[in-house]
Amino acid sequence: MHSEGTIASVNTGPVIEADWAGRMKRTAIDKRSAAGAVVVGLLGLDGDDQADREHHGGPDKAVYAYAREDLDAWQARLGRPLRDGAFGENLTTVGVDVTGAVIGEQWRVGTTLLEVTLPRTPCRVFQAWIGENHWVTSFTEEGRFGVYLRVLDEGRVRAGDPVEVVHRPDHGITSAAGFAAGRAADVGLLERIVALPDAATAWKEVLDRARARRARSGADGGESRAPGTGPTGDEIGL
Repeated sequence: MHSEGTIASVNTGPVIEADWAGRMKRTAIDKRSAAGAVVVGLLGLDGDDQADREHHGGPDKAVYAYAREDLDAWQARLGRPLRDGAFGENLTTVGVDVTGAVIGEQWRVGTTLLEVTLPRTPCRVFQAWIGENHWVTSFTEEGRFGVYLRVLDEGRVRAGDPVEVVHRPDHGITSAAGFAAGRAADVGLLERIVALPDAATAWKEVLDRARARRARSGADGGESRAPGTGPTGDEIGL
């Protein structure tokens, strides 16, 4: 067990009505820093919500973490400030290698125990929220996805809590590598991920899509996309 960093901010938000928020016209992407300790249950943080529960939330996506260092990199690239919670994350971390987090890695944060499950997939609502053209593609290509976390032990978290990595599987497959495998239709790596203990069910869906793409590619004599390109986050659908 070792300390990996700290929690800079714990962020929550309710569902709001918004004309720009896709077909549902509702979103909870606007997360704000919470004061004091926040209760964390199996489905997420007290006071937090998700508008589209078909694609967000649930046990495998109960908590979303994003690194302050990655927000800072985006600040420089976009030329504007990004506050903690700006990407809809529940936990803004400092000093944590979120991008390099291994699937199944477990974090002790406050009195909770959290487990890395999936990378974040950018969607059109996220793009509208950020207000940048081609944001889904830019976010996908940058590879700073953040991670979703499963809640193994319920408890409380607050800003300033240390993040302790209490378990890191030796398979070494990061959530970002899994996302890349989905883009590349790397069936072999996706099969390894699906076979991991307690792998999130979404990985099986990504594997099925990758197999279908491989089958189409074989039938058509090759992918129709330009060399070096691949599906966007929307198309992978983690």
